[in-house]
Amino acid sequence: MALARPLAERFAQAGHSLFAVGGAVRDALIGVAPRDEQEIDFTTDARPPEITLLLAPLCATLWEQGREFGTIGGIVRASGLKVEVTTFRSESYVAHSRKPAVQWGDSLSEDLSRRDFTINAIALDVIALAEERSDTRALIDEHGGIADLFAHRLRTPAEPGGLFRDDPLRMLRAARFAARFALEIDPSIEEAARAEAPALAKVSVERVRGELDLLLATPRPSIGLDFLVRTGVADQFLPELPALQLEQDPLHQHKDVLRHTMAVVDKASPDLTLRLAALLHDIGKPRTRAISDEGVTFRFHEVVGAKMARARLVALKYPQAIIDDVSALVELHLRFHTYKLGWTDRAVRRYVRDAGPLLEQLNELTRCDATTRNARKVATFARRMDELERRIVELEAQEDLRRLRPALDGNQVMAELGLPPGPVIGRALAHLMEIRLDEGEVSAEDARARLLAWWSEQPESAG
Repeated sequence: MALARPLAERFAQAGHSLFAVGGAVRDALIGVAPRDEQEIDFTTDARPPEITLLLAPLCATLWEQGREFGTIGGIVRASGLKVEVTTFRSESYVAHSRKPAVQWGDSLSEDLSRRDFTINAIALDVIALAEERSDTRALIDEHGGIADLFAHRLRTPAEPGGLFRDDPLRMLRAARFAARFALEIDPSIEEAARAEAPALAKVSVERVRGELDLLLATPRPSIGLDFLVRTGVADQFLPELPALQLEQDPLHQHKDVLRHTMAVVDKASPDLTLRLAALLHDIGKPRTRAISDEGVTFRFHEVVGAKMARARLVALKYPQAIIDDVSALVELHLRFHTYKLGWTDRAVRRYVRDAGPLLEQLNELTRCDATTRNARKVATFARRMDELERRIVELEAQEDLRRLRPALDGNQVMAELGLPPGPVIGRALAHLMEIRLDEGEVSAEDARARLLAWWSEQPESAG
């Protein structure tokens, strides 16, 4: 905390307190590298106008977007340290509002008692630390957060129901912290989340989406996802997930789709697009489940699932690029299994063409989707997947698979046929594309000859 010394000295000179709180303190205690090593949150008895005056001479940049919540941020000029300083406070949601109401406080104890979890309710008195006071305890842990950290427990500093009513997003934060640090969630938190789950409707979609993103970035999102499903919190913003708990009758058993989904998410790399695709890849199964002579089937669940994924991501206000990419991955996630008789050049080209820039993510999602415990099936699947990737490399050495396109473009086709833009030109390009996929690269001269031969067979050419 040496980087915080200039702040500590300035706040002390002005007669104010200053405590480091939150993730920087928690992570330092257990030796976990924070997401941003140059960022620290502080709390103080100073009010926002005073915080601004105290930070201004030290910071090259100030931002006050969080002023109504008591937070002033800045970047310390001398060290590059990013800081956010917040007035002691408590927050609660009021009726008909998606923003929490803030009340200023004068007590660190009160501020810490209103924080979400004991592991985040630990404070470091940076002024006492800077002044090297021997008569002052620099580390303040009034709720046993340090013990909980090392015992891998998630508890709240106050009655959890009240904390969740103050800010229902804390239920999602419980899932995220449990997943990030592999914590056992206290039964009182689970009971309160089950009772307060409907209150999540008060929280803005953007805040909910932000917490989901952070949960999916943890080492084992399944820990948090399981909590959200058990308590009914997932029903409030992602009902497709608990819907994967499909009932099984004694005669027609099938894989536990929810457990399978969570396993796939855990296996996937912590890339947001990939993990969202893993989370949503089977959400079409409940709607397509059928029982036939073959047993339980989920025909076209990837197509149905892609549409459902798009609708859910739109509702959660994800950026359009993520919506498009995740939907495409969901729709393509079974494509590998359609090539059971081997990978012909044509099949490889189509696979690469359809995957486009998502090829590596699609391959990883396909591998993660294999969660069977049958060693023979695992080995067979891995061998076939290795074969596909080997075939892609071999073909890429011969031709540009990443830019699969007809040998002639639309303007060239119109010039050859003497036609304006229209449906015929689209069919002609599709014909040339089929040649490209079947045979690989062909010369422009050959493409022209085959285009004219195709055109001579079309009804429109006679006119």
